[in-house]
Amino acid sequence: MQLAVWRNGVPVASIAEGIARPGVAMTDASLVPWFSGTKLVTATAVMQLWDRGRLDLARPVAAYIPEFGAHGKETITVAQVLMHTGGFRYLRGSDELFIGGIPPQELLARIYDAPREDGWVPGERAGYHPVTGFHVLGELVRRLDGRAFEDFVAEEIFEPLGMADSWLALTPERVRAYGERIVVMHDTTGAPRPIPRFETETGFGWVEPSGSGIGPMRDLVRLAEALRRGGELDGERILSERAVVQMTQRRRAGMRDETFGMVMDWGLGVMVNSWQYQHKPAFYGYGDHAGADAFGHGGRQSSVVFADPANGLSVAFAANGMPGEPANHRRTQPVLTALYEDLEIGQVT
Repeated sequence: MQLAVWRNGVPVASIAEGIARPGVAMTDASLVPWFSGTKLVTATAVMQLWDRGRLDLARPVAAYIPEFGAHGKETITVAQVLMHTGGFRYLRGSDELFIGGIPPQELLARIYDAPREDGWVPGERAGYHPVTGFHVLGELVRRLDGRAFEDFVAEEIFEPLGMADSWLALTPERVRAYGERIVVMHDTTGAPRPIPRFETETGFGWVEPSGSGIGPMRDLVRLAEALRRGGELDGERILSERAVVQMTQRRRAGMRDETFGMVMDWGLGVMVNSWQYQHKPAFYGYGDHAGADAFGHGGRQSSVVFADPANGLSVAFAANGMPGEPANHRRTQPVLTALYEDLEIGQVT
């Protein structure tokens, strides 16, 4: 695992434990897949376009990507995609899409052809879209800006924030250059088994705005810290304070998420702390002591990144064992709760 922490604007921890790949120790410089932690990056990119007057969040996605509007999706707005209330979670012939399992352009074509779910009125029901929604948002950024999505993110987010080892895709040459710094993800639902995709030079090659980000937690926490500060870090501003407020305020509140099966609140592309509904963390939550307005995102069975403005805290955690959703929740939440207790901050009242 890796854990990176900033408190009150200062890095206070960047630690690693265990192995990154057989025979190689994990360090805080190891590159770990973010899976859906990537959505924090994609949401930031969308909000950058809104910040610059290039995008209207209330307009239908089909106004920018006409192909998307097929089969009942013509009224779904950009904001509804960011809040996971659009109703196009799944694709025909696929019960589940593992990140990177379909070539990006083929995936887009399948999303365009997908119907809106039966009985789903956009904005009136909520259900996390693991892959489909943010893949479309990445294409939206590409069409409005003109740059490849990975180039936009590198130039507008990673480089200004000093995220030097963060990428949305790795070429085979870059995989070879990083070598043993790249972790191998493991299925740990039983005896640990390496996931074959993460043992190959080509396995990191596809750009997936929903989940292909990779880099050390000491990098990813810098994005959380910039958002905690209102869009700026070390003199580099990536969003206006107004845009950060728009992004991180509780915009979808009290709705049951039909994917996760619990009430979860959302901002524009970020999970807002939902501890209050069950007096315990929701899936991919922030432990028992995070402030009510803490926000961020989790990554498939392995990671969570968030900012807690009330307590001056930014955190990124990742492991390279994927034990299933319930077991991952039982692992991450005690770690985050203990972090707050060790720092003596954010006690729940």
